[in-house]
Amino acid sequence: MNKKGILVVVSGFSGAGKGTLMKMLMENYDNYSLSISATTRAPREGEVNGKDYFFVTKEEFQRMINNDELLEYAQYVDNYYGTPRSYVESELEKGKDVILEIEIQGALSIHGRYPDSLLIFVTPPSAKELKRRLINRGTETEENIKKRLNRAAQEAVGVENYDYILINDDLNESLERLHKLIQDQHMRVCHQLDFISDMSKQLRTLE
Repeated sequence: MNKKGILVVVSGFSGAGKGTLMKMLMENYDNYSLSISATTRAPREGEVNGKDYFFVTKEEFQRMINNDELLEYAQYVDNYYGTPRSYVESELEKGKDVILEIEIQGALSIHGRYPDSLLIFVTPPSAKELKRRLINRGTETEENIKKRLNRAAQEAVGVENYDYILINDDLNESLERLHKLIQDQHMRVCHQLDFISDMSKQLRTLE
């Protein structure tokens, strides 16, 4: 198996359930590491700084940009989100498969830097279900729900850039599909590296 971990980018419409899927993935499997994003938005009830997000001011976020401390960053509904570089690169070198739960702008930026990364987009089975989940959160104003639905309509245009679309209808089934997609990618990269290594050895024998 490939010693270096694989970078997995998981995006999805707000309310699609990707956060719940990430939590279940961490609880059920050992070889995953969930990257913690930095954000300028306020914490929701129960969220912990350094565990759910690194909650920073806009001034602190700008400093991170200036110091090249972020792999990517993007603006979403009046707030900024970014991926700290050092944690991700350290975990990959340890052989961990690192999961980035980020928005579409950042996902495409990451894929440009890491061509072997795996892009997965999570969506509910219908637009009506998406709206229902946003309402049932109980944390969003009517104005924010409209913003998120409008943003979802815009994001739908860029979904074709992802490797896979994961329809999150049943959580347990979606979890198993997500895990399998990641492991299949891991094996694909390993086989590619093995092929190149074997080819290199064969070429040397022909010299």
